[in-house]
Amino acid sequence: MSSAAEFINEMNAKFNPAAAEGLDLVFQFNIEDADNYHLIVKDGACEVVQGEAGDPNVTLIMNSETLQGIVNGDLDGMMAFMSGQLKVEGDMMLATKLGELFPA
Repeated sequence: MSSAAEFINEMNAKFNPAAAEGLDLVFQFNIEDADNYHLIVKDGACEVVQGEAGDPNVTLIMNSETLQGIVNGDLDGMMAFMSGQLKVEGDMMLATKLGELFPA
């Protein structure tokens, strides 16, 4: 894969609907060297949308290499955060739910 869109769509393919039951969340992905995307997780479903969300619950800021590493399971999200490769704005606890919602 070579683009942020492919990585985001791969995440969507790994989506675990059971982990999303009763949730109503928006994850914004601001990719520094590519297009931005947001994921709408609502009532056991996930929708990928290109562009900025109006009022996301959490925003994840990284470059496409970091996104690729996290999606492929080569880079732990917490390690990326601790090393400054990943920045989080908004409800940081929701960012920790990504592993449940999109297992590697």
